[in-house]
Amino acid sequence: MDRFQYVGLMTACLLFTLPLEFVLGARVWRRPARTAKAIAPAFVLFLAWDLWASRRGMWDFSDEYTLGVRLPGGMVIEELLFFIVVPICTLLTLEAVRQMQRRRIASAVETAQVRANVGDTVD
Repeated sequence: MDRFQYVGLMTACLLFTLPLEFVLGARVWRRPARTAKAIAPAFVLFLAWDLWASRRGMWDFSDEYTLGVRLPGGMVIEELLFFIVVPICTLLTLEAVRQMQRRRIASAVETAQVRANVGDTVD
């Protein structure tokens, strides 16, 4: 069961943030080109850094906590997934917060307009 810890963590991250797409309208999964464009720079940078650090012996990946599938350069598949999943979860959170702010602002503007209109009819 320990071999599934890393994959399990990535799956949990996706499952916990997925409702942000549908409940709060984050619109990250519905715009795949924009999502890919947003995560690509960090993905490339961290992939290169991770491979460099692994080759230099700065760290390694335990087969005990990973599936053991290694990519060229010795990186485990879970590490590659990490560089995709975490930015997507971050984007989901960011876009959900932005959506909540838009709703709050729209509600405040609507309330102000109603109050202004009520004041106009009283005069």
